[in-house]
Amino acid sequence: MFKRIILFSFSLCYLVLAKDQITVNFIKSFIANENKPTMLVCNNLCWRKSEKIAFFKELSDAGIRSSSVFIERSSLQDHALLYFVDLTCPLADVALNISGHLRFPYRWLVLHHKINHNNYDVKNLWNLPLLADSEFVLAIRNGDNITLSELHKPSSNGPTYSNPRGYYNDILVDTRTNREMFRRRKDIMGHPLTMANVIQDSNSSIYHLPRENRLELYHDPIAKSSWMNVHIAFQMLNATPRYIFSHRWGYKRNGQWSGMINDLNTGRADLGTNCVASSDRLSVVVFTDSISKFKVKFIFRQPPLSYVSNIFTLPFSFNVWMATILTFIISSVTVLLASKLETLSLGKTQSQLDGSIGDAMLLTMSALSQQGCSKEPKKLSGRIMLFVIFTALMALYAAYSANIVVLLQAPSNSIKTLEQLAHSKMTIAALDVDYNHFVLKAQKDQLRRLIYKRIKPEKGEGHFYSLNEGVERLRQGLFAFHSVMESVYRRVEETFLETEKCDLMEVDFMNALDPFVPIYKHSPYIELLRVAFKRIHESGIQMALQKRIDVPKPRCTEKMSAFSSVGLPNLRPVLLFMMYGIIASIVILVIEILVHKM
Repeated sequence: MFKRIILFSFSLCYLVLAKDQITVNFIKSFIANENKPTMLVCNNLCWRKSEKIAFFKELSDAGIRSSSVFIERSSLQDHALLYFVDLTCPLADVALNISGHLRFPYRWLVLHHKINHNNYDVKNLWNLPLLADSEFVLAIRNGDNITLSELHKPSSNGPTYSNPRGYYNDILVDTRTNREMFRRRKDIMGHPLTMANVIQDSNSSIYHLPRENRLELYHDPIAKSSWMNVHIAFQMLNATPRYIFSHRWGYKRNGQWSGMINDLNTGRADLGTNCVASSDRLSVVVFTDSISKFKVKFIFRQPPLSYVSNIFTLPFSFNVWMATILTFIISSVTVLLASKLETLSLGKTQSQLDGSIGDAMLLTMSALSQQGCSKEPKKLSGRIMLFVIFTALMALYAAYSANIVVLLQAPSNSIKTLEQLAHSKMTIAALDVDYNHFVLKAQKDQLRRLIYKRIKPEKGEGHFYSLNEGVERLRQGLFAFHSVMESVYRRVEETFLETEKCDLMEVDFMNALDPFVPIYKHSPYIELLRVAFKRIHESGIQMALQKRIDVPKPRCTEKMSAFSSVGLPNLRPVLLFMMYGIIASIVILVIEILVHKM
């Protein structure tokens, strides 16, 4: 019986252990050294109740929040959590097996007593999934001295490495060369990282992309530019680069993901090609940084001015037109007075003005249009007046004709918005690739649905073209092409004349933010890759690579006139004016016949 009491007492002394002030001061110094918001969580701590109360009171006096249990309420507090585990406690293994909490953003401080009995075998710590983003500190106490070390694995299947972090002997000394985790963990020791590359334009990109030979850059420029940046990031992390290919960015249909997003979700790839962030994709991946900026827009040439306006009323301003009408009236009245005086003195002849308002207006109209007239004044005063009228209106006629020639070749500036494009007479088309079939159809608002119906009508074939055919139709005009701008502009530089580049216009259809690199949501390399991309961007490497791959909008260097044929659409107002004149003349003829009969 006495032996049982001794054994029970022996086991109880390890079930409830007294903690000295060294341990308490060490924990306070450790938290202060972290220099970040911290909430200490002590799950399954087997200290005496009085010691725990005193411990929590000291933390509270030092301005440190603490709790003996943790109830997860919001992920916004995760970055502040510091789990403390004492390996002498019987339930230490339970405290260490909190699902998914052995990694970023959670932090861990594990106390191991080298002399005292430990209920948990410290060797088991090396089997925990302490991946590259884990912040797990092992504090080994030997008497009054405490040695700190960090445990982590560069890869899930690799060994666990221990790196010195510091020591405590009344004062905590931090021996880390860098406080930033990226600098301490950036060497993942050859662990393979896989990138999913989206290839849609040509299968030849599967050959050219990994070789970075810059051939056929108008095919899949986004994937090629993204791979070059990611390859550099892999080298910075000492990772073994691997790649797979997909022919679709990734869309959710019937609860299943496709393409690149499915590769990330199933673990076949660690990160993917730049893509547009959406709420659906955020449930699967994390978007880090934009390493290859690209835009998908409608590109078109502004239609000729004669297609959208009556160019025959544009050469002069309103005031000039009023002055022209006033000049016409004054000239007609002057000719009328001169003709009446001639009729009184000379009588009427066949070629002489008869003094009527009709003859006066006919002669003035002939002068305005620089045409001749069979009737003319016979006296010197009337002829001088006619000479002055023809000379005055000749400059006006020359200016008007010159302006008409210019306006026939001038582009308009009539289409600036998506609504104007939707209601224009242009042919609206898209590049025949996978994302256009999904993106254009997925829009719900009425305006974009109208555009999609014009691209893919319910009856007949849809307007989807290859890159070369689409750019050629774009060059011919009255054609809007939805595609990645970089590919179109590279082809434009090769095929367009300099004068044909001056009226290129863009209209955004998606109104989306810049694309970002998607990474598997639970990848331990998110922070490492994010910082690597930031450093590539800040060093200028990303900009240099972008200039090697991307082609900006062509600049209009020579805005000179070029020959262009004039078709019936350009002369539509003139033809309508002639038609109205013919109709009016027929009506007048019928009226004259009726009057003559009566």
